[in-house]
Amino acid sequence: MPPAAYCLSVRSALPVFFSIALLVSLQGRSHAQGHRDFWDLPPISYSDSAPTDALARLSADLSSGKEEFADGDGLARLGFVLKSLGIPPESQVLVFSKTSLQNPLIEPGNPRALFFSENAYVGYVPGGAIEAVVQDPVLGPVFYLIEPGREGELRIERDTNRCVSCHATSRTENVPGLLIRSVFADEGGHPLLHLGTTDVIHETPLAERWGGYYVTGQSALPHLGNRTFQEDGDLSPKPSKLADVQTRLDVSKYPRATSDIVSLLVLEHQCHMHSLLNAASMNYRRSRHFAEILDPEGDPDEGSAGRVATSWAEKITDCIFFRDEADLGEGVEGDPAFQRVFAARFPKTADGKSLADFRLYGHIFKNRCSYMVYSDAFRSLPPTVKKLVLERMRDTIAGKETGVDWLSASERRKIGHILSETLPGWVEGK
Repeated sequence: MPPAAYCLSVRSALPVFFSIALLVSLQGRSHAQGHRDFWDLPPISYSDSAPTDALARLSADLSSGKEEFADGDGLARLGFVLKSLGIPPESQVLVFSKTSLQNPLIEPGNPRALFFSENAYVGYVPGGAIEAVVQDPVLGPVFYLIEPGREGELRIERDTNRCVSCHATSRTENVPGLLIRSVFADEGGHPLLHLGTTDVIHETPLAERWGGYYVTGQSALPHLGNRTFQEDGDLSPKPSKLADVQTRLDVSKYPRATSDIVSLLVLEHQCHMHSLLNAASMNYRRSRHFAEILDPEGDPDEGSAGRVATSWAEKITDCIFFRDEADLGEGVEGDPAFQRVFAARFPKTADGKSLADFRLYGHIFKNRCSYMVYSDAFRSLPPTVKKLVLERMRDTIAGKETGVDWLSASERRKIGHILSETLPGWVEGK
């Protein structure tokens, strides 16, 4: 299978979201208003509800004068946005395939830069706009376009239409979400789609990853990064060792000269984890809403809503524990700067252990339990779903779940120790 190109794109190609078919019994109501995606119907009402996420708050503060933005060039605007959202510049990865609305600006000499934290994503193309996706406690991922306004102001606009046209499909669990793709891009950055594409998650073999991306650092296993392709050319993965991108593009247009391999590995896991968490939340809330309409006196969790919660809890837990994670072989080497700032974001035990401790050979982390349990998306899960996820996690750690042979008893004990000291609510009854 082919390469990957991440769509944190502007307007018609921002983070991928979902379109799930409505229950047949409810379609009449939907069609009476014209077709609306289920997340735009009660109880979610995605497009009609005002977000309260970090970028929405920043926009309000800028409008009121509580926060000020000193006018500057594109890099200055980017730096302001990254700092405001708490996103480390060291997370930078560069994608040169034309898989964004800003395609006219994107090519191998002017790639799109992507940055992320556990709660937000930012995309930036030199000469173009800034794109952002921020996790909202109620709405899930909210999409924004950020451009210069009048007299040096910063204009932050929410998008509820063009972004979800690309970011709401089965590739993101049929909910608004994020997508990383590997594509065979030619020398102009155009994806040769008929040669195939790969949707990348932590299960994807490295041989199928990073087509359309720059990848700095090195890997013991071959991949598709740092190359362009021709119709009749060699499409096989190749070993690659690239310290930085200074020989490929003008690095003065970007915060850093790297497109870090470790950052890419983390991003690929995180985007899939975010889609699962948001899909669980939206599907459960919708199912519970219907159950309460049909039987106001009943317990929704005893029926369809409970079954939805159980199903998603299983998927989430498998991802949290890195089920079927692709083998990294003898390992990867990346930028120590990213690893330092990433590890510093998450809590440690009294003896210094963390879910953010890297291993980088065989698998990404020393302790295979996702740091996303500390994310806003995890904290905002509906109580029923979160309770089931935590119960299944506890059973896995205790060895009560079958088919978890990829986690040794020793690793499970270490993970349990970390969670007991760092994750609020982990100890049952608290």
